Amino acid sequence: MSILVTGGAGYIGSHTVIELQNAGEEVVVVDNLVNSSRESLRRVEKITGKPVKFYEADINDAAKLEEIFDREAVESVIHFAGLKAVGESVEKPLEYYMNNISGSLVLFNTMRKYNVKNIIFSSSATVYGNPSFVPITEECPKGKITNPYGKTKEMLEEILIDIQKADSEWNVILLRYFNPIGAHESGTMGENPRGIPNNLMPYITQVAVGKLKKLGVFGDDYDTPDGTCIRDYIHVVDLAAGHVKAVSKLRKKPGISVYNLGTGTGSSVLDVIKSFEAATGVKIPYEVKPRRAGDVPVCYCDAGKAARELGWKAQYDLKKMCEDSWRWQKNNPEGYVD
Repeated sequence: MSILVTGGAGYIGSHTVIELQNAGEEVVVVDNLVNSSRESLRRVEKITGKPVKFYEADINDAAKLEEIFDREAVESVIHFAGLKAVGESVEKPLEYYMNNISGSLVLFNTMRKYNVKNIIFSSSATVYGNPSFVPITEECPKGKITNPYGKTKEMLEEILIDIQKADSEWNVILLRYFNPIGAHESGTMGENPRGIPNNLMPYITQVAVGKLKKLGVFGDDYDTPDGTCIRDYIHVVDLAAGHVKAVSKLRKKPGISVYNLGTGTGSSVLDVIKSFEAATGVKIPYEVKPRRAGDVPVCYCDAGKAARELGWKAQYDLKKMCEDSWRWQKNNPEGYVD
């Protein structure tokens, strides 16, 4: 039996495939390569020494999904596939709703048709909106979500909860990620955005490698110690390891479970810049720009539930995240080249 990983050629997906294969799992990857690269999976194969079964397909394509489910003995699904940039979602809401919601509904319907009722969903801390309290526990009420990306995650959580309520054979684990950064320590895999990066760390590394002139810091007048936004940055390998633990939990038929995956430590934008400079010796020029639509001032988690119920805890600190991010970018200044 296999674990089907949608979006498995992407940043988090490809690192998760490594951890799954290293744990002895059979993996099938589905990805449309719109914002990812086939090369990432070739590098997975070099790291693990195992082939990756890959289908280039869009989750909106019901016929293609059925063909895959016909051919593969799928036990469960880890669902990463989706557009994911907060700022872009404010500018392109229709694209986000069509891709993230419609595609997921096609996937869930195909799963039901083939009696595959086990899913780990890649959710996000954005579902908490501007959180009622920090550190955020899973009991924190969902706030007013400030961007379409976050709204798609919240909607899909609710859809999966409704599916499970209607059919108790479904087992659903919602993993609410905080802010993944870092790269595989080999320096051969990392975040590979198309065009101008939407996220902080790849923007920093592209400035460091000379591809971009300076970093834009969106707002320095928030109610935080240094005026910049605070986030819970988590190493992508730690995040990937959380999925292996979630697979084990899924096999115990949990019904519905929700977990925050983060370090529990908040770092500001300026903290990250300083940590990167200290870890690499590379100076990062930046300029302060107006606040970005959809950003909240402070967002970091209490990950105690994942420690208690999954046996998972983040291992890597911000220094390690910066070092690994820089190794990846320095070794691959143009990212993946297919």
